[in-house]
Amino acid sequence: MRYKSDLTDAEWALIEPDFRPRSGRGCWRKHAIRTVINAILYVVKGGVEWRMMPNDFPPWQTVYDHFSKWNKRGIWEACLDRLVAYRREQVGRAAKPSYGILDAQSVKTLYASEERGIDGGKKVKGHKRHIVVDILGNLLFVMVHAANLSDTKSACEVLERTVDKWPSLKAFSADAGYGGTAVTYCTETLDKPLHISKKIKDGWAVLPKRWVVERTFSWLGHFRRLSLSKDVEILTATSENMIRIAMLKITLAKCV
Repeated sequence: MRYKSDLTDAEWALIEPDFRPRSGRGCWRKHAIRTVINAILYVVKGGVEWRMMPNDFPPWQTVYDHFSKWNKRGIWEACLDRLVAYRREQVGRAAKPSYGILDAQSVKTLYASEERGIDGGKKVKGHKRHIVVDILGNLLFVMVHAANLSDTKSACEVLERTVDKWPSLKAFSADAGYGGTAVTYCTETLDKPLHISKKIKDGWAVLPKRWVVERTFSWLGHFRRLSLSKDVEILTATSENMIRIAMLKITLAKCV
């Protein structure tokens, strides 16, 4: 049976090299890697528990074992980064981005989640999802941390790690909540400008560049595992990889 979240043949052809075994050694595989990935995408898209996957997928223990193994090896991140470069070249841009747009989203968590805090401004106790996207909305970097960390301070680490990963970046953009410490750090330490988008008039208005990252958050909202009602992941690293997996599916759809 096919599900809406399943990879098409064209999508699988684009990412299959990233999931090949490192060597020809090892045991014979009972379940195809593509089927395992489809099961993971089903969980992320549908927001179900691992144990509640349909019976036509491999056993949930097998699926989760692969998910965890690929998390630790950084496979999801490496695959998404390669796909981002591919997509940028597809639309006639340089493979490596030169401009990043930053924003964060606070979300409630389970009581057992690590790095849990209260966002006083939004009255949310849980995690804060920090993302940096390029001008097309492709995900360049994601970091999940306690919601009580202020945007302007936590952005310093986010920006530094983004620059380490994408040295081609020349400037960033963010909203007014990142003024002050983040701007100073980005300018003086990273030697890159951080442009702050401000309201251009009273009331509602589309802010230049900022709408791009807001649109990416909207895309992610279509994946129920990333629901704003609650982040069910215990580990922040798992939360980050859930976001990468969702963006992998989103970016694949654009590429084909």
